[in-house]
Amino acid sequence: MINQLSWKIGGQQGEGVESTDRIFSTALNRLGYYLYGYRHFSSRIKGGHTNNKIRISTAPIRAISDDLDILVAFDQESIDLNAHELRSGGVIVADAKFKPAVPEGLNVQLFAVPITAIAEELGTSLYKNMVASGASWALLGLPLEVFNKAVEEEYGRKGAIVVEKNIEAVRRGSQFVLEQAGGPLSAFQLEPADGVQKLFMIGNDAMALGALAAGCRIMSAYPITPASEIMEYLIKQLPKFGGTVVQTEDEIAAATMAIGSNYAGVRAMTASAGPGLSLMMEAIGLSGMTETPLVIVDTQRGGPSTGLPTKQEQSDLNAMVYGTHGEIPKIVIAPSSIEDCFYDMIEAFNLAEKYQCPVIVMTDLQLSLGKQSCAVLDYDRIVIDRGRLVRDVPELETHGQFKRYEFTENGISPRVLPGEKGGLHHVTGVEHDEVGRPSESAINRQRMMDKRLGKLKSLEIRKAVVADAPYEEPDVLIIGMGSTGGTIDQARIKLEQEGWKTNHLTIRQIHPFPTAQVKRYTERAKQIIVLENNATGQLADQLKLNVDCRSKLTSMIKYDGTPFLPQEVYSKSKELVLNGNLQRVPQ
Repeated sequence: MINQLSWKIGGQQGEGVESTDRIFSTALNRLGYYLYGYRHFSSRIKGGHTNNKIRISTAPIRAISDDLDILVAFDQESIDLNAHELRSGGVIVADAKFKPAVPEGLNVQLFAVPITAIAEELGTSLYKNMVASGASWALLGLPLEVFNKAVEEEYGRKGAIVVEKNIEAVRRGSQFVLEQAGGPLSAFQLEPADGVQKLFMIGNDAMALGALAAGCRIMSAYPITPASEIMEYLIKQLPKFGGTVVQTEDEIAAATMAIGSNYAGVRAMTASAGPGLSLMMEAIGLSGMTETPLVIVDTQRGGPSTGLPTKQEQSDLNAMVYGTHGEIPKIVIAPSSIEDCFYDMIEAFNLAEKYQCPVIVMTDLQLSLGKQSCAVLDYDRIVIDRGRLVRDVPELETHGQFKRYEFTENGISPRVLPGEKGGLHHVTGVEHDEVGRPSESAINRQRMMDKRLGKLKSLEIRKAVVADAPYEEPDVLIIGMGSTGGTIDQARIKLEQEGWKTNHLTIRQIHPFPTAQVKRYTERAKQIIVLENNATGQLADQLKLNVDCRSKLTSMIKYDGTPFLPQEVYSKSKELVLNGNLQRVPQ
C-alpha cells in the first residue's frame, strides 16, 4: 500500500471539472486523508482547458506533487497537456468518445471508458463527471458509500431523482472500469487515513471566516479574481450576525466605504487583487493620514494590468510596501497556511485598531484558491483588541475639542466614535493639529509626521517569521513567503537525504520588515536562496535593503503563472550549494 497519491482531472471549463474535483476531494476528506489542491483554470466563464490536481496523503502536506498517478481526461487536450506528469505505471481514465491516444514513449495504463455514452443513457451528458469520478474512485479500491454520501450532499438540493441519477452514474462508471481492470489496482491502494477530523477549505474562505470571528460586520468590495470568494462567503454569512456586504461600483468606493465604516466604529474590510489595490492607493493614504483603521486583503495574481487573472504570482509586494503618495504608517502581513489565513485576519483587525493605520493581508492565488486540509480551528484563541478606543471621554474645557490626534509618547492617540459626548473633533485628509483642524505650521507638520511614523516602532505581530532551523550554520537557508513554504520543505527532504544542511525561513511580517528576527538566521547561513513568484525578486530586495546578506544571496524566481514544484526548488538549491563548493554532511 502507498501513503500518498496524486490525482488530476482535466477538460473544458464549464464541463463539470470543478464539481468532480469537489466531490472527489470531499469524499477523501470524509475518510480522513490530508489533501492539497491546485486549480488551473482559464480567465473566462466557459471554454478553455482547465484542470484540478489533488495530492492525497496519510500525513500533513502543504505542496503539490511533482508527478501524477491518475489522470482523468474529458478530452484529448487534457492528455496532451498533462500526461507528461504521469509517473511510470500511471493511469489515464479517458472518455472513449474522443478515441483517446497516449503520447508516444509513456509507460502508462489507459482505460477508455464510455463516459459520455453512459451519461446519455441516464438522460443527459451532464452526468459524465460522476461516471468519470466513479471510475477513478473504484480503481483506488475505496468504499463507494462514502463517495455516494458526498454526491448526496452536493446534489441534494436538486431533489431525490437527480441524486439517484448521479449515484447510478457513479456505480456504472465504477462497474465498467473494474471489469476492464480486473478489480482495483493494487499499486494504487492507499493506506488507511488516521480518521482525525480535518477542515478542508480554500484560503479565501478561511480569511472570510477569520474576519467574521474578528467582529467584522461590513465588507465593501468589487468582485475580482482571485478575491471574489471572500465576498461571496460573507454575503451568505454576515447577515446572520447583523452585518452586510456592499458591492460597490469600484475599488475606490470599496476602500473609502470601509474607512467610513471603521470611523463610525464598525469593523469593516475590503478585498481585491492587484488592479483593485492600485485604485485604492489614495484611500490608503487617507486611512494613514486620518489614522483610521482599514483592513485590506490583496490576493495576488499575474500582472501587470489585467495580466494573468487566474494564475499564480507574488508581484504586488512593492505596491503594498511603497504604494500611496507621501509617507504613512502601514502594516503588511503574509499568511502562509490555511490556519494563518484565519488567525491573521483576526490579528489584522486588532493591529488596524491598535495602531490606527491600514493593514494589508497579502496572499497569492495558490493560497487563496488552493483547497487544503487544516486542523480544526481553535476559537478560544480569539482575542479582540480595539486599541485606544475611548468610551467615557473626560469632560473638556468649555472652549476645547477632543484631541483626537494628541501627541503621545508612543504616537498612538485616543480614538472616539462619532457622537460620543465630549469627543468633538475635526477629521480631514489635509495636515492637521491635535484636534484635527487644518494646519500648515512647519513645526506641527514635522511633529505630526514623526507621531504617525513612530507608531509602529513597538509593532509586534504573531509569528513575524516562522523558522525551521535545525542547524547553527546551514549550507543553505531557503527563504520564502505566502504559499511557498510547503514546497520548500518538500525540497529540503531530498536535500537532507543527500547530506545537505538546510534551514527554512518564512517571512510573515513583510512591512515593517522584521530585520532583527531575520538577521539571526541570515548571518549564520553560508548561502541564502530567496524563493518568490515574480520577475524582479521583490522579497530578495527587501532582504538586501534591511539585512546585510547581499554577497551570499541568490534569487530563485518564477513568473510563468504556475507555482513552484518541489523538484524545481530541490534542483536549484542543489546547484547553488554545489557551485559554492560546500561539503556534504557525512552520512
